[in-house]
Amino acid sequence: MATLQKSIDKRNALVKATIELVNNNGFHATPMSKIAKMANVSPATIYLYFENKQDLVNKTYIEVKAAYTKYAFESYNVTMPVEAGFELIWNRIADFKLNECENAMFLAQCDNTPIIDEASRQEGIKHLQPLLDLWARGKKEGIVKPMSDYILYAYAINPLSFLMMSQKRGAFTLDKTHLKEAYQLAWNSIKVFK
Repeated sequence: MATLQKSIDKRNALVKATIELVNNNGFHATPMSKIAKMANVSPATIYLYFENKQDLVNKTYIEVKAAYTKYAFESYNVTMPVEAGFELIWNRIADFKLNECENAMFLAQCDNTPIIDEASRQEGIKHLQPLLDLWARGKKEGIVKPMSDYILYAYAINPLSFLMMSQKRGAFTLDKTHLKEAYQLAWNSIKVFK
């Protein structure tokens, strides 16, 4: 049992080192040797868990995306009204991005650059299915604008990454009032005005 835990710990250390190094140096300036050194393992150990650097980054992306969406949808119930469901999910996403900055920064980098292969990107999108289903229901009920989910995500969710980065740099501090204002702008960007 101790050997299994040691193996899990090594893999987790590699994932954590990958996130930190990609966040600080970018994908191309993060060689496997640096990842191994930061994780305190031999470079050969990486290949016990991952085929290559691309596989390591893709699998890290999918793991972080799964943790992000698990947190976002944890208390969501599909029977909630559309607006209440969106508000709950949006606030959970905001909470994740502000309290899990390293993971959120990694996702933002991966989502906005071509470092993730298309199969992994599609796997990541599957983790957003409850939000996509909520929007589909909202469109059907005439509550959410009948637009591409990519556009809805860009206007309702992506601004949180900008706010997170601004706070991390010390340029702006998000307080409860700012979060309420940001949510209202997000909701207004996707709701149908009657």
